[in-house]
Amino acid sequence: MSSDNRMPKNYESMVKRYPEYMAALDAVGKAAAGAGPLAEKVCHLVQLAAAAAIRSEGAVHSHSRRALAAGATVEELRHAVIAATSTIGFPTVMAALSWINDVAGKAER
Repeated sequence: MSSDNRMPKNYESMVKRYPEYMAALDAVGKAAAGAGPLAEKVCHLVQLAAAAAIRSEGAVHSHSRRALAAGATVEELRHAVIAATSTIGFPTVMAALSWINDVAGKAER
């Protein structure tokens, strides 16, 4: 996100082009998050690990920002990915950590 807390430009473009689709996608995310007992922060850490597993830089950035906003620390972000090492592999973890650092560097400024 930019320094004024707006969403990434590509996301804003999708909302403009496909408002019903994006609203439905948002509703699915909210329904999934509300489907069980996990706290918001924990849900974002789970999603962060999943994003790392599929090597999605944008999703790692997004869930890092969201987890931080929900109260996670940068160390918790890193641990969520490191904990998945035996499942997703060291090179994937290293890539995800670099993407977390993109967000963490902005958050620490």
